[in-house]
Order: sequence, then C-alpha cells, then structure tokens
Amino acid sequence: MSGSEPFQVERDAHGRLVLIDAQGVRHEGVVPVRAFPLQAPGEGVSLVGADGRECLWVPRLDRLPEPQRTLLDAECARREFMPRVSRLRSVSTFSTPSTWEVDTDRGATSFVLKGEEDIRRLPEGRLLITDSHGIQYEVPDRQALDRPSRRLLERFL
Repeated sequence: MSGSEPFQVERDAHGRLVLIDAQGVRHEGVVPVRAFPLQAPGEGVSLVGADGRECLWVPRLDRLPEPQRTLLDAECARREFMPRVSRLRSVSTFSTPSTWEVDTDRGATSFVLKGEEDIRRLPEGRLLITDSHGIQYEVPDRQALDRPSRRLLERFL
C-alpha cells in the first residue's frame, strides 16, 4: 500500500500509533521509519507493523494533512534521538580518543570521540558526530557555531 490512498494515523489509549488503512483495517503499534533520516528526513517514511512488515509507504510527509504529519514527525523525532550541538566547551586533547564537553539542545553533556572518522560531513555544512557508545550528535551548521567552537572543531576536520 502506498501513501496515495486515504489513511488515518492516531494514538491508542496506551500511546501507541495505530494505522487505519484505506480498507478500514486497524494496524496496532505501527512505527514510522524514515528511509533517509539525514539526507531527506521529509521524504520516504515507512509505517512498519508490529510484525516488522511495512504496512504503508508515505512518499512525502509534507503532503499529508496537518494532524497526520505532526503525529508522524513527533514519533520519528522521539525514535531518532539525536542531540544538536550548539557549542563546544572543551576537548581533552587534539588527538583521539578525546573527551568532548558540549552544549546541546538537550543540555550540557560530554562524550568520547574515538577517531576523526566518527565525524561525518553532511550537505549544507552539517556534521554528524558519533560517540564511543554509538550516540549520534548533529551540528546543524558548523559555520553558525561561535568562533571558539569552530576553532576546536576545525582541529578534527
């Protein structure tokens, strides 16, 4: 089933997502999974059932009615925990591994960067940094960081 047929998405009494497809069949506990969460977050979202099979393919979130788009965006954001770095406070050493002290949209934190290869460059000046535990941090625009943060970051790029 593609996203061109009418469908509904809602939360049940337990907070789980329920997909009601074009035929009126209820699919309990669906999970939205972005096909390209970093490169094209608004394009290609699969609603996967509890059995792991795709129940619905949504080609573009921005073409959905507002309530459905908002619900799916919120669920994707909850599933795709990725703090955004707003400032680098310090790094323990300019060689790796090093401990980074940063400010994020979720508060101050520290993490260990194992190697420079764990900093991935993305389009439009974005960076994706993966710490030693596999948690990913996004730098939305490295040029928008303050000057001291940019200087620290450039030592690793």
